[in-house]
Amino acid sequence: MSSIEIWDFRSTSGHVSGTDLTDFHVEATDGPIGKVDRLSDEVGAQYLVVDTGPWIFGKHVLLPAGTVVRVEQEEKKVYVDRTKDEIKGGPEFDRAAHDADTDYREKYAGYYGPFYGGPLL
Repeated sequence: MSSIEIWDFRSTSGHVSGTDLTDFHVEATDGPIGKVDRLSDEVGAQYLVVDTGPWIFGKHVLLPAGTVVRVEQEEKKVYVDRTKDEIKGGPEFDRAAHDADTDYREKYAGYYGPFYGGPLL
């Protein structure tokens, strides 16, 4: 199995660089998890921050762009290939710490990387 670069959108996802996905609904493999609150389109550091609303008591989660399998512009939906439990089990997202921490990717790569053939950190 070839590994997926988790910090880049897959070429097959349908995401066009520069397209704003804010407020798009995010669907896990087993149902909705929230809406896109923030998007990083920086090459090699692409991710979504999802506002989970009441699903995880108003928390936000960061999903590396490699988790996105499909973007449906007309439906305003983003589909990811992780389950709700896998997303819920990921590292906690803290906006203030994230904005100040340039090594945040290591934490998420350690969690999400193995799902895609990446190394354990």
